[in-house]
Amino acid sequence: MMRIDIDMDDFDVLVIGRSCLDTIAVLNRFPQENQKAPLEFRLTEGGGQGGTAACCITRLGGRVVYIGTLGNDTEGRFCRQRLLDFGVDTQRVEMVTGGRTPVAYVFVSKPSGRRTIIYEPSGLPPVVLSPDLQDLICKAPVVLLDPEVTYLGPELGRLKTDGPLIVYDAERWRAGLPDIMALADYFIPCEDFLDSPQLGFGGMSFVEKLTALKARVKGHLIITRGEGGACYLSGDDLRHVPVPVSAAAAAVDTTGAGDNFHAAFALAVSRGWGLHRAVRFSVAVASLSCRDYGGRNGVPSWKEAIALAAQI
Repeated sequence: MMRIDIDMDDFDVLVIGRSCLDTIAVLNRFPQENQKAPLEFRLTEGGGQGGTAACCITRLGGRVVYIGTLGNDTEGRFCRQRLLDFGVDTQRVEMVTGGRTPVAYVFVSKPSGRRTIIYEPSGLPPVVLSPDLQDLICKAPVVLLDPEVTYLGPELGRLKTDGPLIVYDAERWRAGLPDIMALADYFIPCEDFLDSPQLGFGGMSFVEKLTALKARVKGHLIITRGEGGACYLSGDDLRHVPVPVSAAAAAVDTTGAGDNFHAAFALAVSRGWGLHRAVRFSVAVASLSCRDYGGRNGVPSWKEAIALAAQI
């Protein structure tokens, strides 16, 4: 795909977050410690929650502005090119001279499609809420924040009045999360987040944890459950959106599924969709993204996603 230049006054979603290089190794079985196992095959892809989400939004036909940092090294230039390949405008990606682009090592179990990730934390300069970025945020219908920019919560809280809708990808507990919980219009963690010791939910059932967390979150709470789809509370009712059987059967790699869920959800919200319709669409996109290796190759077109969502 060719680069798509975005009118900074007319776009759907502003994505702020991490880009990295994914080195993906596919195995038939994981070795035990101090043992060996043969490699089926490997591939290299752009990764990171923010970068993958931006690619997903453009694949779905959305207009995205992506803010992130990469090192001006071989890995960083590869990641920038992959963003361009998906039609992401990279004019606001900072290429840091002398910076080292982080690498994530992704081990995929071929029989199950599940992945295990060992990642390098980023040593690149953090995204700064400059006057230009503040202006862009104020113009955005929806802002998708990934976990790496959790620290922006207090500044965004001071900035936001009647500003954009905030969608937050809560991968795991991080410093500054209470600020985000008080800010986000849509707070979307995975199920494992409910077991964070900082929450103090030990001994509770799933529904009790969900209810307790909802009481601490300003906006809507949606829980992603991997193969179990997604759940959310509608009033006092627990709503469950399952993964379609056909998509589950076709899954080969779950890398990036959560990133693609958040991307699809942010795009759906930007189009004014209600909560249930947005969650169904996001489950469909995330499910279809698992049909190929790497977090981006399986991302569906808008038409494919709509067709699968109608089956849920």
